Amino acid sequence: MRWLVGWSSTAAGAAGIGSAGAVGDDGETVHPIGSQLLWGDPDPLWAVGDWRPDEVRVVKADAQNRIAVLGTCGASDEELRLGLFSARGGALRHLTAWPGSYTAVVQAGRRVTVCGDLAGARPVFHTPWAGGTAYATAALPLADLIEANLDFGHLAALLAAPDVPAALYDSTPYDGVRRVPPGHALILRAGAREVAGYEPVASLAVAAPSADPDSAVDAVRDALVDAVRARLSAPRHVPGAGIDPGPVPGMGPAERRAARGTPVPGIGADLSGGPASGTLALLAAGLPGMPGTVLGHGTGAGERLLAVTFNDLAVGGREAELERAGALAASPRLHHVVVTGGEEVLPYADLDGPLTDEPGPSLISAARHRARLAAGSADHFTGHGARQVLDAHPARLADLLMDRKRRHLVRPVAALAKADGSVMVPARVYSAARRLARTPYRAGVEALAERLLRRRFDEPGGAVGASLAALTWGRPGPAARWLTGEALAEVSVLLQGAAHRSGLGPGQRPGDYRARAALARYAADIRVLEQAAEVRFQRLHAPYLDNQVVRACRALPESLRVQPGARADILRTVLEGAGITDLPPGWGAPSHASSAAAARTGLRVAADSLVSLFATPLLAEAGLVEARVVRKALRGAAAGEPLPLDGLADLVSLELWLRRLLSRRGTCWTGTPARARAVPAGITPRRGALASGG
Repeated sequence: MRWLVGWSSTAAGAAGIGSAGAVGDDGETVHPIGSQLLWGDPDPLWAVGDWRPDEVRVVKADAQNRIAVLGTCGASDEELRLGLFSARGGALRHLTAWPGSYTAVVQAGRRVTVCGDLAGARPVFHTPWAGGTAYATAALPLADLIEANLDFGHLAALLAAPDVPAALYDSTPYDGVRRVPPGHALILRAGAREVAGYEPVASLAVAAPSADPDSAVDAVRDALVDAVRARLSAPRHVPGAGIDPGPVPGMGPAERRAARGTPVPGIGADLSGGPASGTLALLAAGLPGMPGTVLGHGTGAGERLLAVTFNDLAVGGREAELERAGALAASPRLHHVVVTGGEEVLPYADLDGPLTDEPGPSLISAARHRARLAAGSADHFTGHGARQVLDAHPARLADLLMDRKRRHLVRPVAALAKADGSVMVPARVYSAARRLARTPYRAGVEALAERLLRRRFDEPGGAVGASLAALTWGRPGPAARWLTGEALAEVSVLLQGAAHRSGLGPGQRPGDYRARAALARYAADIRVLEQAAEVRFQRLHAPYLDNQVVRACRALPESLRVQPGARADILRTVLEGAGITDLPPGWGAPSHASSAAAARTGLRVAADSLVSLFATPLLAEAGLVEARVVRKALRGAAAGEPLPLDGLADLVSLELWLRRLLSRRGTCWTGTPARARAVPAGITPRRGALASGG
């Protein structure tokens, strides 16, 4: 893991902060373990973890004005300096408009500004501490700093309504540690904190301005090309350089590297056969910049980009995608590697792994992803996020009705009718979209709170049923049906409080609101996956989650994105604009095989170990579930009952995360005396709010 952590005190010199650390509430001096100090008194900033030298850049105007950028940023030092001067006047948005994925921190006198990203993949957290405010890009270090206990209301909301921002608000799994929402920045003035949005939001009162589809797709192409080029122009790194113990009889350098578990030098990409990863692989291989060459270790002529395809031997159904991946990899610019996996890499098969900053459903499949990434490159492109930023959330149909663009509903509704085979589909979908368009945000949140309180979780099945269920301001999470009544009541109270909180309304159309919430949820889980499946010395790159790519995709007209096959058509146009036209037949065709098949198979194979995991679960001790109810659901799903598998993934992953957190012995801080870690008392449920589930 890598993060940055800083502190803003109420008065200059009050905290006694410098290279030695900070003076806490008890007079002890603390500083983050494994850190490098970027600047010191009175508002210090540290970079913690295995940052590469080129990933940490600090540009100074003078002793009181400076900017730090951590991550992959395509801006030059001069552009950073100009951004610093503009930020001193309060302009923030341009700090997030450079290509790449990074976190920018600006210090202008006693004012410190930390910018989060639009997707939520690089979040910012903060907490009051020692009369000021501590902030970080990870929640666990702050939880260690204040010795925070678990926030059971947040954990209940993660299971009951994970896609509803009103339920989670700005909370984290740690009580007292707060999250800065996507699209916002944390502004600290001598310890006082403020959270300010830097992105304009479309008004509900005025119809969305019509955008030209061609220019909007061109903007997506430019943003993606810039995002890929920012990675290609960064210095190359040799994984584990200098730690090779030397020759081993019968083993070459590549075999020694594989035995150490380090990635291949250079740049690579996933190549699943789908349009998202294929677009990135072809762009990275086609742009100038010698994708595979390591600085000082290449031939100078450039090497091929390493394309990695995962072939699941335990679950079939992806033969067409694998064939397309092979056809794409026939390009002389690509070197194709196929990684095979059987039952040993199914979801739930290997549940051992590192502690992540937060829980996420991807914990159940981290070993599966690690098996693929271990064959990848030191810098590895992934197609994560393309579906969330390019596809249309079903609730966008209500946005089209609000803008009086009914004719654009014809094709998507016809596609749903064809999939369902019922002539009643158009009327049902249109009625649900019109109902959502006429439902105020407050009424929608209150209706969700009532559903949770009354335990109404039944939803229609199939593609049409999923679309109808999504045509609301919020819906119960797939794991909500297994929560205790006390936990559901807790979340219901949170939602009712949010509905009556002044000024909390989304300020945007329901479809746009739901799409942003889904993107934030997905980006948070991808962050968890990167930490859980991390391969040493490897960097994963997800250009679709970059700020500029997210902005360009949000500018796509809704009438374009709601059409069937829109994502594949947009990415095909992106490749054509970059000069890549030789695509295999069927490229962009929807995949009929889903991760649900692998999840169900993995659940069946690992059923006994999962039931044992919930013999005495921590979730029951916290009052969130009843153990016998979850065990019954696991046995039923393994036997083939039609239960929501993603809900069981939420339960299992949260139980795993709690066990890893409570078995942890280390801490992120050192000093005299030694500080206790987060959640020092273990599971201590609040009696009367969340009683034990037994």
